[in-house]
Amino acid sequence: MAKGIIGLVSVIFLTASSLATEVVDVPLARLTEADMKNLTDARVGLVRKLLQITPEQERNWPPVEEAMRLRAAGRFKRIMAAYDQLDQKREANPVELLRLQAAALVERAAEVNRLADAWQPLYQNLNPNQKQRMRLLAQRVLRDAADTEMYSEDIDQD
Repeated sequence: MAKGIIGLVSVIFLTASSLATEVVDVPLARLTEADMKNLTDARVGLVRKLLQITPEQERNWPPVEEAMRLRAAGRFKRIMAAYDQLDQKREANPVELLRLQAAALVERAAEVNRLADAWQPLYQNLNPNQKQRMRLLAQRVLRDAADTEMYSEDIDQD
């Protein structure tokens, strides 16, 4: 039994390493709308599962989900705009880049405000355990947003 497991693990590592070598030579693929939809569906499902929304809380869930999806759509739009800008391969105008960054920040701020407004009624009806899980989730999201913000100032307009 142990030999079988060791053999299986060895095959997985060998296969994974050969696949990884092949992937390195492939150019970076663009995120598609279908990819973003799948990622958003997974994120929405994960949040819902993590919070364990009760039937009584269910009526407050649709606005949260809609705000999450609108935020993801906005992010996708900004990512696509950044890709388009990189594809143009023209000399960057620093003033134009600053204005694009400012516009992206305004859009993001509106999306986050919409998300906070949507969460408010649901959050008020969460039990203490759900609120604790929500706090942990929010900490993770805020940390990721800060990391993304630092990264995005150098790379794209999101």
